[in-house]
Amino acid sequence: MTEPATRSRLMPALVYAALSTAIVSSLGMLLVPTISREMDVSVSTAQWMLTVNLLVGAIATPAMGRLSDGPHKKRLLLWSLSIILLGSIVAAAAPNFTVFLIGRALQGLSYGIVPVTIALARRYVAADKVQFSISSLSVTVSTGIGIGYPLTGIIAGLFDFRFAFWFAALFVVTAIMVVFRTVPAGPDEHALRVPFDYTGAALLGLGLGALLLGVSEGPNWGWSSPWTVGTLIFAAAVLASWIGAELRATHPLINLRVLRNGEVLLANGTAVGLGAAMYIGLSISSLVAQAPSSTSYGIALPVFWAGFVMFPLSVGSFAANRLVRRLSRWIPLTALLPIGAGMMTAAGMLLWFAHNGLWEILIGMLVFGLGMGASYAAMPALIARSVATEELGSSVSFNQVLRTVGSSFGTAVAGAVLAANMGPDLHPTGSGISATFALGAALCAAVFTVLLVHALLTRSVRAARDGATLR
Repeated sequence: MTEPATRSRLMPALVYAALSTAIVSSLGMLLVPTISREMDVSVSTAQWMLTVNLLVGAIATPAMGRLSDGPHKKRLLLWSLSIILLGSIVAAAAPNFTVFLIGRALQGLSYGIVPVTIALARRYVAADKVQFSISSLSVTVSTGIGIGYPLTGIIAGLFDFRFAFWFAALFVVTAIMVVFRTVPAGPDEHALRVPFDYTGAALLGLGLGALLLGVSEGPNWGWSSPWTVGTLIFAAAVLASWIGAELRATHPLINLRVLRNGEVLLANGTAVGLGAAMYIGLSISSLVAQAPSSTSYGIALPVFWAGFVMFPLSVGSFAANRLVRRLSRWIPLTALLPIGAGMMTAAGMLLWFAHNGLWEILIGMLVFGLGMGASYAAMPALIARSVATEELGSSVSFNQVLRTVGSSFGTAVAGAVLAANMGPDLHPTGSGISATFALGAALCAAVFTVLLVHALLTRSVRAARDGATLR
């Protein structure tokens, strides 16, 4: 295959690989009640299918990001997809819950695929198309959620949960075949060749694992329990040690000095805030869709149809990515972040005040998707233009890690609010649902305000500088 032909097929291949793993990572939230029933475990125990997947993703993503800066990008992507495939098969064939969790843990590598595909795009895509390529790959996360939920609902509704994981395995097999045939073979001669930072990887993995474990299990253990407090203190100590080690290292896992760049810091701060708000909106909307009508807020959709509630999210994020491609010629990327956060704030407000009807949830998800698409498209592109090529994989992967951390915080806080507002029927009360939606809207509004103030200050400083130059 000639080089021009390879380049023309590369982006569709990378998008397909990222999308397939995003769909795999979306498996779970709709299936928690089903797994609880089919494997005879409590709902709180079944929640570990989400927790263990998130933990492994948070640990694996920074390591995969740094390795993607190295010469063996294609090999890394193929091995990662193969491990995700193995996890899907194990989960589908699991005879008990313990084996099922092992499969879900192996699937956690799906969180690190996007940084790897972005590094490949930065290396092989034509220079004039790199920015759009990075934006397209970034929004596959939200697009995959919007596609994965309906597919999960259809398959679980028609068959059982095992078919959903067999379908995921089939999807990943096709992604492996596409990557093998399309991505350029051989080592990248222009890539960074430095020793891997094993100490940094171990400390970051241990610290993030402890942090996400404490945040995820806080509602179950109790926020003031010795287990929760001890886990969070341990996480803080390990992460502080990691920061010191990274600043001293010659070749760190993540170059923290890059974070002093204003645009990188802006993208990473936005990742945490909007990641938390996103999962609050998604998880509570999914709960409202499946809750019985006796709760006064529930739409009482069966699992077959509940997944379609998230489909407008995929439509919105895809449409936003197309708009970003056109608007980026006239609007700076720093302006797209507050625009996206503003749309997510509008969606959060809508869901707060109007969530008792299916059409209200669908409109909220559509606007949420538009905001997520704009924001997620802008974040990696801001980082890519602000860091050296050899640091791109680790920098983008750290942004992905912060999204995951934010998502975990959002899920945990939402769970704590709902747990404090349970009705006698063991479903959250209407006031608890409204309070959780209000929390997500407030978080979006806070991020939007900070971004808007930053944009206005930046414009003011630039205008003053231009005026001084003219004089």
